[in-house]
Amino acid sequence: MSDVEVQTPPQVTDTTGAAFFDVDNTLMQGASIYWFARGLAARRFFRSSDLLRFGWQQARFRLQGKENHGHIADIKESALAFVAGRPVADVVGLCEEIFDELIAERIWAGTRALAERHLADGQRVWLVTATPVELAEIIARRLGLTGALGTVAEIKDGVYTGHLIGDIMHGSAKADAIRALAAVEGLDLTRCAAYSDSSNDLPMLSAVGHAVAVNPDTVLRRTARQRGWAIKDFRSGRKAAMLALPTAVAAGAVAGAVAGGFALRRRSKRNRLGR
Repeated sequence: MSDVEVQTPPQVTDTTGAAFFDVDNTLMQGASIYWFARGLAARRFFRSSDLLRFGWQQARFRLQGKENHGHIADIKESALAFVAGRPVADVVGLCEEIFDELIAERIWAGTRALAERHLADGQRVWLVTATPVELAEIIARRLGLTGALGTVAEIKDGVYTGHLIGDIMHGSAKADAIRALAAVEGLDLTRCAAYSDSSNDLPMLSAVGHAVAVNPDTVLRRTARQRGWAIKDFRSGRKAAMLALPTAVAAGAVAGAVAGGFALRRRSKRNRLGR
């Protein structure tokens, strides 16, 4: 059982200031969707070999720098296919279990302390992540944060269809999301802060008055130095090296990899049965 208990956010007293945190490699070690998929594999949703094989293919693809619009479109259509046909309530329950088993122990204490500092100052704190919003909301609730903006899956009659609504919460979509939230909540983005490890999140970091690079990749570290942004690194040298691959694999890509492996397994099974 996790030692991260459900927290209640402090009362909001600073109504125009807020903080936005990326999740993967910023709030926690590694990709949250990967650990969620690991939990599903342990429950025989699909084979672990599918996860490893397709995860490595996506990692190699990202490391080679060949991301293109067609690839993003494929991710958008395939991400979350591994829960297609599953009741939302069942998946949310699994998210709770997997948080306790695999995610809670990977929360960076330093980043959590940064979030709690904003809460102590009476500000609201949101997670902004490519992770499925249901999982992101559970992480936010367990840590006593205000809420989460994440990738939204289509639901019909309480069941996941395996498709997404809108775009993956990635890159410029994060900046668009916090601007929309600011308009609804009456936030002054010049008084807000954003935290991320990835240069993919430069649009979000540039949209606020106070940007912080946390466990940054090479490009983000260089950009942060050029722009005078704060840099926080909670990794040891060994951990930084071990996390290099998960950092390269964006959460959306991992989701697509998992979905691809699961979908391929289902197609292979149908082909075998049809022979």
